[in-house]
Amino acid sequence: MWAYESVFYQIYPLGFCGAPFDNPSAPLTAEEKNNGAEPEHAGENHSILKVIDWIDHFKKLNINAIYFSPVFESDTHGYNTRDYRIIDSRIGTNEDFKQVTQKLHEAGIKVVLDGVFNHVGRGFWAFQDVLRYRWDSIYKDWFNVNFDGNSNYNDGLWYEGWEGNYDLVKLNLWNDAVTGHIFDCIKGWVDEFDIDGLRLDVAYCLPPEFLKKLRSYTNGLKEDFYLLGECLHGDYNRWMGDDMCHSVTNYECYKGLYSSFNSMNMFEICHSLLRQFGPDNWCLYRGRHLLSFVDNHDVTRVASILSNERHLPLIYSLAFGMPGVPCVYYGSEWGEKADKSMGDPALRPCFDAPVFNELSEHISRIAKAKRESRALQYGDLRNVVLTNRQCIIERKVDGERVLVCINADDNEYVAHFDAGCGMAEDLISGQNVDFGGGLRMPAYSSMFLKMER
Repeated sequence: MWAYESVFYQIYPLGFCGAPFDNPSAPLTAEEKNNGAEPEHAGENHSILKVIDWIDHFKKLNINAIYFSPVFESDTHGYNTRDYRIIDSRIGTNEDFKQVTQKLHEAGIKVVLDGVFNHVGRGFWAFQDVLRYRWDSIYKDWFNVNFDGNSNYNDGLWYEGWEGNYDLVKLNLWNDAVTGHIFDCIKGWVDEFDIDGLRLDVAYCLPPEFLKKLRSYTNGLKEDFYLLGECLHGDYNRWMGDDMCHSVTNYECYKGLYSSFNSMNMFEICHSLLRQFGPDNWCLYRGRHLLSFVDNHDVTRVASILSNERHLPLIYSLAFGMPGVPCVYYGSEWGEKADKSMGDPALRPCFDAPVFNELSEHISRIAKAKRESRALQYGDLRNVVLTNRQCIIERKVDGERVLVCINADDNEYVAHFDAGCGMAEDLISGQNVDFGGGLRMPAYSSMFLKMER
């Protein structure tokens, strides 16, 4: 699977393009949609083409897969979809996005879209039909509706909203017409944009039966079509497996990464890694490839959450060195800051142009190492050295062995252990390292040591 050997980059398109929060176009009715009508402001904006201007930056970072947060027509933030078939009129057209995906593919970069299938927006054409025709709407069974109730929008009917949010209308995924529409749209995305996979929003809310149907369907659409599920807690095996999602988001280790650095307790993250990927057969996710990240569009940026800025390159090294598929959130590669308390728009800004600095260079190096090392992609995990402020983790597969070495202290640390060889190459710096007298780890340093055979 190509995704297991990739380094991802996440873009939140509406923010990236500087789109207004509210969609100025009125929602289309089912009749208008069926008659071929387009949003009233369609064709006025082409800012999604800006992605093409960033391709050199992606290549410089050694990125080879892009995950786009929602790109389809929505009410406001993208997760309240109006139409799965139309690129949001605030950022461009289908033809614009087709150009973007073509250019990315020409550069050797895969494309994964956000599949928001648990819910839609109130402006979704089928829900607009329900609001208009009530019992007589042919789409009333697409949602969980009670015509004897009411919502906080005072519609004179009740419907299920995601986690009580009535701007997010929950779809009835047990209805074959609903799943048929979703699957037809996915096929359209493959046919029109040649996408390579989907990130499934709130996958933990999706019925396993739906996930299994989706996996079976997408397996037949395109070879190695990738399904990544958003999961926050619990046993990820409930949504990940050979007949469901290929991968899920590793929120457990997301928290463990920054907490370990802020509390100077590397035991925390290493305990989670052993529990998930350790050498024992009972470990939860051995052989699986969860998405590793230090921030994203929903959480405080890592540069704002770490208490010591010197730890910033180190947390990326550990996220790339641990088992999983690493993902970088746009802007964080140069240390952009934003706190969740400032609101979602602060986390999802527009940048005129990318920045490439010392942190970006470091991420470029570890991304190159990740993409070129089978041990870092597929290797088993074992703790070699572990203290409060240092850790050395072994990744090993098919005779290739790499030590992921982190020193989070402000002093040099000398690690004494049986390396099994005398020399190694640091895949980050390209320098040779001699183990004579112990491994010398400079203050605030990280190394990916590829060991001599």
